[in-house]
Amino acid sequence: MADITTVNPATGEDIKEYNYMSTDEVNKIVEASHQAFLEWRKTSHEERAKVITSIGETLMKYKEELSKLMTEERGKLYSQSLQEIELCKGICDYTVQKGVEALTDDERDIEGLKKGIVTYQPIGVIYGMQPWNFPAYQVFRYTIANLMAGNSVLLKHASNVTGSGLLIEKIFHESDLPNDLFRTILIDHDQSEKLIGHDKVRGVTLTGSDGAGSIVGQQAAKAIKKSVLELGSNDAFIVLEDADLELAVETCTQARLINNGETCVAAKRFIVVDSVYDEFRKRIIEKFESKKAGDPMDKSSDFGPLARKDLQEKLHEQVEESVNKGATISVGGQLPAGKGSFYPATILENVKKGQPAYDDELFGPVASLIRAKDQDDALRIANDSRYGLGGAIFSKDEEKAIRLAREEFDTGMVYINGYGLANPALPFGGVKNSGHGREHGGFGIKEFVNIKGLHVHKGQ
Repeated sequence: MADITTVNPATGEDIKEYNYMSTDEVNKIVEASHQAFLEWRKTSHEERAKVITSIGETLMKYKEELSKLMTEERGKLYSQSLQEIELCKGICDYTVQKGVEALTDDERDIEGLKKGIVTYQPIGVIYGMQPWNFPAYQVFRYTIANLMAGNSVLLKHASNVTGSGLLIEKIFHESDLPNDLFRTILIDHDQSEKLIGHDKVRGVTLTGSDGAGSIVGQQAAKAIKKSVLELGSNDAFIVLEDADLELAVETCTQARLINNGETCVAAKRFIVVDSVYDEFRKRIIEKFESKKAGDPMDKSSDFGPLARKDLQEKLHEQVEESVNKGATISVGGQLPAGKGSFYPATILENVKKGQPAYDDELFGPVASLIRAKDQDDALRIANDSRYGLGGAIFSKDEEKAIRLAREEFDTGMVYINGYGLANPALPFGGVKNSGHGREHGGFGIKEFVNIKGLHVHKGQ
């Protein structure tokens, strides 16, 4: 029997079977990756940038093929799969433009020394464990930065997007990048733990749940290895009394339902001040009622199925438990019959501490609508979470919103009067149980480098 069987979540039908690699095979890949790194580290930043340009160009040749496969394997709308590939190309372009500058030595005038030099040197093989929700973007986010830095990269992708992981490897191998600098490996959790402890693996990065992050973070710490953990969240989108309500309703709807609601940095808790709550509620319910799940290849679908049947079942359990503990369903909340793992656009109200809808991450098209007394209460509720990835503030007073975002919001990212998944020019990452470390914005490129200080003395 195969170790991995990928399944189309829109139909429930099997796509393809795969087997795990042997430990011997994995060790050979790690050794080859390390040897490739020893050569790659000697290349100039400019040469690396040229190779990354070729990766972006090769990716675009496979844009439709990879988009269709991502849609088939994890059920995201085809139009959003195409957008995801464009974002990956944007990461390549940004890194080519800014990577050389970010890695340039920093010379410092220091009293008593001829000069001081800070240099950013690559460290070796970087092992990434990536989730299924953005099968291409998650991979490009850490890979391109690390290749630019001079490291080599291993990918363990989520098993339900194994085909996407292997197609991404093919894309890298058809570019100008030496093959052993990027490999997709098919391994189980025990093999993964051994790999984290491998002496040739120098850094570990994971995007996933806070539960997975806790395990991987401990495994990396045990081996005294640096880790970057980009974990889940239950992001608060705050609507203040001076907000543009139409913009807030439109943005909250899109930010909750995009990618089938399966986004770590998505609108999950709508926290609305009392003075505009009723009007916001009326409008957002109308919006959610009009949004329908359907075939992700069909242009008329508003969103697709959840990525797996077990995820659909878990989400429904969280909704039911929240209702049992006092939440009420305003829209949706019914488990649909049929083979696919669809779930309707759902809004829960009367959401309070102790309910999954308040405390946990609901990964799917379910929003928690929470009434706040005023601005201070809204920020208190927003920060009353073990998570801290993203969030948003809606207010026509932009300066006030920026001040609140800067000083009061305990998250790694805040959107003001809008929403976007990620921007290669700004840091991506969180605080608290949402993890540590940053990607994008010139920060990811320095997560896995040796920041080396050179003390140049004057001599005799």
